[in-house]
Formats: sequence, structure tokens, C-alpha cells
Amino acid sequence: MRLAELSARSGVPTATIKYYLREGLLPAGRRISATQAAYDDVHLRRLRLVRAMIQVGRVPVATVREVLAAVDDDSLDHHMRLGAAVWALPHELGGTDVTADDDGAEVTEAARGAVDALLDRLDWPFARLAGADSPAYRTLVGALVRLAQLGYPWDIDHLTPYGRLAERLAVADLDMVQGYGPADEQVEAAIAVTVLYEPVLLSLRRLADGEESYRRFGEQEHAPGDDAPEADG
Repeated sequence: MRLAELSARSGVPTATIKYYLREGLLPAGRRISATQAAYDDVHLRRLRLVRAMIQVGRVPVATVREVLAAVDDDSLDHHMRLGAAVWALPHELGGTDVTADDDGAEVTEAARGAVDALLDRLDWPFARLAGADSPAYRTLVGALVRLAQLGYPWDIDHLTPYGRLAERLAVADLDMVQGYGPADEQVEAAIAVTVLYEPVLLSLRRLADGEESYRRFGEQEHAPGDDAPEADG
């Protein structure tokens, strides 16, 4: 397809596609003349992935380039390609540099111990082996530090149910990823699932919390819509 058709099928303006080409986020098309190139479904799929990261995930262009480098690194085995690509995505809490004083360092060390104990209880050997090399591990440690500082539960008994739910989500994620064809498409799908489904998971959790709160505290008092104005007539 020509650039105009790629733009029409993807919904991405031609100027933006040219920018992605210049930045190396999209592979060059097959040259058919001095001023024109042809593109195919590989470009269309990659373009949708880039837009998902930038528009939905708010991933900076430089980080998108790092993620795509992992996607395209066929020197890694399939597991490592999936992991490298997902690890390159931003993590909300950053790392464990939440405090600089001695007390903060002590809490951080305790949080690391809690995370390690949780991973042992869940029997997650790869996460345990990766340890602080994993951005998700560092993010979890930072989250526990904040919970501890604010006085909320952060022991492994409280965290274990969340870990078990995460296991079930991982099965659903990987089932979806494996539904795609070649390894390259699966790695791209893993990125898209991570970026696009995290807002879905957050929204479903909040909706479910509302339902559980209504079931426990509000069902006998009022029903949704009780305060809505009555229709005329």
C-alpha cells in the first residue's frame, strides 16, 4: 500500500507516519520510485503498536524506541524477548528511592524482604531470580514502602490474595498473546496487552469495588437511580 492508504487504514495522519519513520519507530517502506515507497501489513501492525504506546500508554518516543529494539531483538529467546519488551515500558512508581533518611532506608529494606517472602510463597522462581533487575519488582517495593509509611497493611498475608489474582490474569494475558501467529506478532501483542489492558483492569477493579460496597452497605438503603427525577406524566 502507498503512504496515503496506510494513513487511511491506520487512522494516523501522513505527517505523523513520516515523523515515526524519521524517528526509527517504523521501518522504511520498500522503495518503488525516487519519491514513493510501498508499505504492507507489517507496517500497519507496527504503527498500531506505536500509537497504542504513545497515545494510550503515554510512553515517550525515546522509550518506544527502546521497547521496539527489544521487540526486534531475535538474538533473545521468546521468553526473554517478551520480558525485555515489557520491562522497557514505564512503571508508575519508579523505583525504591522514596526516602533518603535512615528510617526510610530501613523501611525500604523491610519492604524488599516482604516482596522476596511473597515471591517465595507464590512460588514465582523467575521473579525471585530477577529480583531488583525487574522494574515491576522495584515498583512493588516502592508501593510497599508507601503503604508502610502511611500505616496501611503491607504484610504478605494481605498481599497473597492479590498475587493469586495476578496469576490468573497472567494466564489470560498469555493465552491471548499465544493466540497470535509468529513470534514477532506475539511480542508485539504482549506490549499492546500490557499497555491497553492496564486501564481495563483498573476500571474493572473500581467498578467491582463499587459493586461490593453496594452489596455490603448500600443495597438495603437505596438502589441506583433512586434520586433521579421522575419522568413527567
